[in-house]
Amino acid sequence: MLEVRDIEVAYGEILALKGISFTVKEGELVTIIGANGAGKTTILRAVMGLAKCRKGAILLQGQDITHAPPHSRARLGISPVPEGRKIFSDLTVAENLLMGAYAQEDRKTISARMEEAFKLFPILKERQNQVGKTLSGGEQQMLAIARALMARPRVMLMDEVSLGLMPIYVDETFRVIEDLHRQGVTILLVEQNARKALAAADRGYVLETGEIVLSGPSRDLATNPQVKKAYLGGT
Repeated sequence: MLEVRDIEVAYGEILALKGISFTVKEGELVTIIGANGAGKTTILRAVMGLAKCRKGAILLQGQDITHAPPHSRARLGISPVPEGRKIFSDLTVAENLLMGAYAQEDRKTISARMEEAFKLFPILKERQNQVGKTLSGGEQQMLAIARALMARPRVMLMDEVSLGLMPIYVDETFRVIEDLHRQGVTILLVEQNARKALAAADRGYVLETGEIVLSGPSRDLATNPQVKKAYLGGT
């Protein structure tokens, strides 16, 4: 589904990604874990076309999208759930969802997708006429995920979904992610909460200072002494 081949991304003279390669197969939930500043968000920015690759290639279902603009990638099926939610705070919940379906013109299809979003997140139906900024952090995260789903993505890119949430909303967010995975949604999850991410994912990659240093099935990474010591609070 998604293949990243040996990409390099630099910010000025600073090399943020140093030859990163990974794959996400159709229907997989793959996570990339790492500390702050490791380059996790830069990977997602590169996949979305917001960070230019100075080397390497990005392919979506075999199509080279390395130099495609962000809006083209969105239309091809790459849908982000950005760090910090980044909902449209002055728009209502319903209007936020409509923004997620901007490329869809059929009103019946849009209406059906909105009902599916409300079924997944009943609280959003109750709040559909409220403006985004009046929602709690957890409700805003639900809205960000629902907005991304409105596009019927081929790949969902989730960036630090647990950041700033109360534990109860972290648990709820990961419950939803696992439900989407069971439904066959393809997900690339970048996350600091390594324990939650590895528990949910099929496979994982460990990123350190712009390089992938470990990869494998998530259950193996979760028991790896190096991962346990650095990310899971173990020894």
